[in-house]
Amino acid sequence: MTNGSPVRLDVGSSLDMLDLVQAVSDRLGRAAGLGDEAMHWVDVAVRESVINAITHGNNYDEGKRVHIEFTRLDDSGNPGIAIRVRDEGMGFDPDRLPDCCAPENLLKRDGRGIFLIRSFMDELTLRRAPEGGMEILMVKHAQPLQA
Repeated sequence: MTNGSPVRLDVGSSLDMLDLVQAVSDRLGRAAGLGDEAMHWVDVAVRESVINAITHGNNYDEGKRVHIEFTRLDDSGNPGIAIRVRDEGMGFDPDRLPDCCAPENLLKRDGRGIFLIRSFMDELTLRRAPEGGMEILMVKHAQPLQA
């Protein structure tokens, strides 16, 4: 299923870490065969998920970490990249997320991140992590080259 070992980052709960995470994501996504459009959506999804982990999961608690894992998917099947982002917070019930498209939520400042990530990525799972905290598992497949 994977090609090589996962690349793991453990970063502090600071938005200053976003550029580092983004640089690693870009490099690994390109190595996994993602094109420009797919990389754009991966970049947005990774940034949004890490921001959510820092702000909502860890509540900016500098004693807590955000754990990011990138795994290149096997080239022989459907190439791409799998990304896991985990916080060390209390977690939440993903089934209870408000509908950001409901009229009463349209003008709210927060609440669209998961909706956007779900739209951009090919696969998405939200769950409580076995190690504690919440995790988001995302997959983006490389698109076959057009002839």
